[in-house]
Amino acid sequence: MKVIVTKSYDETCTVIAEMIRDLIARKPDAKLGLATGGTPVPIYQKLIQMNREGQIDFSQVHTVNLDEYCGIPGTHEQSYRYFMDSNLFDHINIPKANTFVANGMGDFEANAQELEQKVREGGPADFQLLGIGNNGHIAFNEASDHLISVAHVENLTESTINANARFFEKKEDVPTRAITMGMGDILAAKTVVLAATGLAKVPAIKGLIMDDVITTQNPSTLLKLHENAVVVIDKELADAVGYQG
Repeated sequence: MKVIVTKSYDETCTVIAEMIRDLIARKPDAKLGLATGGTPVPIYQKLIQMNREGQIDFSQVHTVNLDEYCGIPGTHEQSYRYFMDSNLFDHINIPKANTFVANGMGDFEANAQELEQKVREGGPADFQLLGIGNNGHIAFNEASDHLISVAHVENLTESTINANARFFEKKEDVPTRAITMGMGDILAAKTVVLAATGLAKVPAIKGLIMDDVITTQNPSTLLKLHENAVVVIDKELADAVGYQG
């Protein structure tokens, strides 16, 4: 696992956007695994700018998103389909038919199976972008005594619900279940890149980069098994976990 330490989170986002730009330059029909949440927004803003400047052509790119809430439609402002459209897809030249976000309505188990099919369709993702939860969760693979390898419906932990409550009018509105890629799906990608910033992520990142322990209580630690995993963090976070490089 490679760790890159940047001067700031803005630089972290630039580094990752340039990785994606360079991949698409080499492989115009690249398959990208994408993430939601606050972490990737500045990365997507940089990709939009690169697209406008002619540095990236998304016309042949395919994307598959990590997850989606159960029980809210894609038109809901807090759905991940809405997030991806408003933060990236609506502003670049990617055909919407080339983008996939799981359906959060209807038969959740069938929708998880559809996500699994999309993960496998055309082979593994060339690039999987990840954030990390405060408890080390990746996508909605929650810290637990076991993890599931394939796409599935996950019951969200209280800490995840609390963390997501800021996006909803009240905590009771936060979905308690989500459809998510499994850890096996994520580890199947050719390259996995995790971005993190903020002192709330110190325990999770410490477990990921400061020792050789792999535990389902910090799902991110499974990235230690990947031969081409990259963790990009800023100096503030690196200093906080005691990482010397």
